[in-house]
Amino acid sequence: MESVNKTMTNLRLKTMAAAACMRKKARDFFIRPRYVSGITVIELVLILVIIIALLLIFKTQLINLINTIFDKITSESSGI
Repeated sequence: MESVNKTMTNLRLKTMAAAACMRKKARDFFIRPRYVSGITVIELVLILVIIIALLLIFKTQLINLINTIFDKITSESSGI
């Protein structure tokens, strides 16, 4: 009977220790400051603005380049 009580006591202690550890990890997860690495929203917006501005500036040159490429592709594919 004593060994059962000792086993139950050890089990309770281990369960309490595990619960305390889990509470600490959960608290640390929600409280600790998070440092975001990588690209933030502001950086993405700035990159998109720059890309759109470049597209608008070089619109005619890009259209001419794409048309030339497609004309070359169609002429080479049909001229067997």
